[in-house]
Amino acid sequence: MKFDYTNLQIIYEDNHIVAVNKPAGLLVQGDETGDKPLFDYVKDYIKIKYNKPGEAWLGIPHRLDRPVSGVMIFARTSKALTRLNEMFQTQEIDKHYLAIVKERPEPLSNTLINFLVKDKDKNTSKVLEGVSRRHPDAKRCELSYDLISYIDGHYLLLVKPKTGRPHQIRVQLANIGCPIVGDMRYGSKLKGHDGNLYLHCRKMEMIHPIKKEKIVIEAKPKGGFWNKFNYDEVAD
Repeated sequence: MKFDYTNLQIIYEDNHIVAVNKPAGLLVQGDETGDKPLFDYVKDYIKIKYNKPGEAWLGIPHRLDRPVSGVMIFARTSKALTRLNEMFQTQEIDKHYLAIVKERPEPLSNTLINFLVKDKDKNTSKVLEGVSRRHPDAKRCELSYDLISYIDGHYLLLVKPKTGRPHQIRVQLANIGCPIVGDMRYGSKLKGHDGNLYLHCRKMEMIHPIKKEKIVIEAKPKGGFWNKFNYDEVAD
């Protein structure tokens, strides 16, 4: 199926922000591949829905990796973008992810604190150990995880990152021997649905950047092995 703006699943919208359930495999922002990104599809949606002359304005306050799905928020005004940038940077937004792994984590619930460094040439990140954590580019990262379900040899984890480093969840789970299914880059031996990986941004909770009221933006995963789990029973 050819993708266009009519295929977007809009999960939240007002005059200041718009949120989409991002499909896995779709870029958020354009890169050297030249593939049309989600950013452009959302601009198409706004332009046509609101009959805007010229190009619609849109800002990107955060990212999701191409093979990751779920809640993706865009700013519709510069004021909202400035505030959202601050909120993501100062960790004022609670992010809930779902991840499917093949190995059972030990312990079943834990908080992981690591130092990561990014290899820009290989577009990967790695955990630094011992004195290597003093590397000038090392970034502290933290997440908590809980095992919440098990089906057919696969474990469903609820993951709450406290920081937002590149590939953070993927690297930290791989570092404890639990690479995300489909994440061949970080050690998975199983391919994911359509070549993507089983990591999904399930929910974001925040104080609205302009209205100053609490909002909860949710997106259910779909397709492939995601369909085996009942997300209505997930107490996240």
